[in-house]
Amino acid sequence: MYKIMTVEDKISVSPSKFNLKLEDAIKNSLEETWEGLVDKTLGVVLSVVSVKDIGEGKIIAGSGAIHYPVSFQLLIYEPEMHEVVKGYVIEVTEFGAFIRMGALDGMVHVSQIMDDFVSYDPKNMTFNGRESKRILKEGDVVKARIISVSVSGKQYKIGLTTRQHGLGALDWTKKVEKMRAEKSRPKPREAKKPR
Repeated sequence: MYKIMTVEDKISVSPSKFNLKLEDAIKNSLEETWEGLVDKTLGVVLSVVSVKDIGEGKIIAGSGAIHYPVSFQLLIYEPEMHEVVKGYVIEVTEFGAFIRMGALDGMVHVSQIMDDFVSYDPKNMTFNGRESKRILKEGDVVKARIISVSVSGKQYKIGLTTRQHGLGALDWTKKVEKMRAEKSRPKPREAKKPR
């Protein structure tokens, strides 16, 4: 889930940024320090949105930088269990498909791709459903549900499923909707033959 969070921290502005306006120098320093950070409690820091408040700067002996207490807003992404995400297939391997969903990648294990017998085609790098005739390949846009989240060091490991109703490659759901529409459409009456 994407969130905007207000954070307070002390940031040091190096002498190379003294030629910038104070707010620009601080925002630049915050971006270098915070953007791309992976934290178990916060999630993934995507961007420094704005600087809210700047306290009085202090010079510490032995450091050429000026240290400021600041309050600022961050745009973060924290994957949550059971969250439905949209992304696209970036890689297909014999054990599953990797999905890029904005800031992070997740993996759909072969057992979680579809509710059908699935075979892997190494020549075409696709997963194929035996009865449904569904195909999952690199570049497909998919909707998936997060079923596991773990943080290992500075990296998220996200498990996904596309087996549930309404999930999977978007062209799968379009085909299902088309089939339902055709089934619900009234059948034309046969004209009566003259006697």
